[in-house]
Amino acid sequence: MLPTRAVLLVRISDDKAGDGGGVGRQEEDGRALADRLGWTIAEVIVENDTSAYKRRRVKLPDGSTALRTVRPGFRAAIDKLASGERDGLLAYDLDRVARDPRDLEDLIDVVESRKPHIPVMSVTGSLRLDDDSGIAMARIMVTIANKSSRDTARRVTRKHQALAAEGKPPGGGYRGYGFTAAGHEPIEEEAKILREIAARILGDWDGWTPEQRAQVDPDMGESLNSIAADLERRKVPTVTGAPWRDRSVRSVVTKPSVAGLREYRGEIVGKAVWAPIVPQERWEQVRARLAGRNRTVDLTLKRWLTGVLRCSHCGHRLMGWQGNNGPRYWCAKPHGGCGKIAVKAVFAEGEVQRQVLELLGQDDVLRRLRTVADTEVTDEARAELAADEEQLKVMAGMFARREISFNEYREGRTIIQQRIRESRALLTSRAPRALRRLLDAEDVAAGWESLAPADRREVVLSLVPGYDVLPHDRSAGNRFDPGRLVPIEA
Repeated sequence: MLPTRAVLLVRISDDKAGDGGGVGRQEEDGRALADRLGWTIAEVIVENDTSAYKRRRVKLPDGSTALRTVRPGFRAAIDKLASGERDGLLAYDLDRVARDPRDLEDLIDVVESRKPHIPVMSVTGSLRLDDDSGIAMARIMVTIANKSSRDTARRVTRKHQALAAEGKPPGGGYRGYGFTAAGHEPIEEEAKILREIAARILGDWDGWTPEQRAQVDPDMGESLNSIAADLERRKVPTVTGAPWRDRSVRSVVTKPSVAGLREYRGEIVGKAVWAPIVPQERWEQVRARLAGRNRTVDLTLKRWLTGVLRCSHCGHRLMGWQGNNGPRYWCAKPHGGCGKIAVKAVFAEGEVQRQVLELLGQDDVLRRLRTVADTEVTDEARAELAADEEQLKVMAGMFARREISFNEYREGRTIIQQRIRESRALLTSRAPRALRRLLDAEDVAAGWESLAPADRREVVLSLVPGYDVLPHDRSAGNRFDPGRLVPIEA
């Protein structure tokens, strides 16, 4: 019986032109073959710029890690063949389908799971899995293709080692900020920005106004967030067109290429053939200063109402910010806000804390919350979730030991994962972890004091969706008005 719901798989490893021409030609030839064979193509799965050889370390269903090719399109095709959603596979050539023996074996398992076997064909005739001879030949050819890929990878690695040792540009990949893609020549407009960033970090930039200079500690320099915000305000473009962020500022100025150094696999191997944009000694001072900041910066959440408070002007969530008069919550313009609403952190946190403790101090509220947080339904869901997760690991082990077929494993996994999703949905709809811990405390007020800032935010959001912050009424003076915090209706 001819396939009426076949899938056409097209793949190319490296689309240098970026126009998908390679996979487009494969699709044309594949459809022509389908017409000659009398097959009906129901779906085309495209793996453009996707390697069938390169492997990455991934986490397996049983919790272990291993090296595997990462090919969502190929895996989707196998799953659809295994489920019966698709009844045939077409490709241009065997090596477009698999260059890793493990991938081929997974395909063979699915093809042989049906009687008669699921039909598989290729334009070149190299992929036939309808009998033992075709399967044996496919295994041999994939092994040869895999060896060819390994040889190529070894030669390319050796080439890059030689280029690094000679200080030459690596070639390929994305253009680094400050340099041309071809020849690695400096781009003066971007080079000026790199030298400016270095000067601002080191605290000796001559572009500050006297007022700005007075606010910068020369021993610390300007913050990366401040530099990024100024570059965005001035509409200085990045290489990719993405907005400037603290990470991108750090990344462009700390690359060894900026100092005229050649890097290979994370290590500096010597001088580069191109001139430095930032002198090496100065570049090292920049790296040292940023490393010193890393040792002193505490990245834990301090302002626990970040994401809880909402701007009544634009609807953007307020975030913790260091203002001229101390910490505050602000609708931050550098992060997409309107900049019109701000409130002092100490007043907002004090008021929300008062409301939370007042609410949890009511016996009937505590009783209802404890009922929600600890019920037989929740206990049963936790037990079922643990059992299903354990069963999934057992099944994964059985499949790895070839005790069950891929088709059996896939069918069982689909059923169990659906139960796991349902159990997790039930549990997450119940009271969150931080609130349960607070409810279990003998003294709720003391329990609140012991909570970390992130847990305090979790408790607040479990009780209310958040608070709208109204503008400050300047006619009332500088006193904080608790009425500015309006609970958002669920």
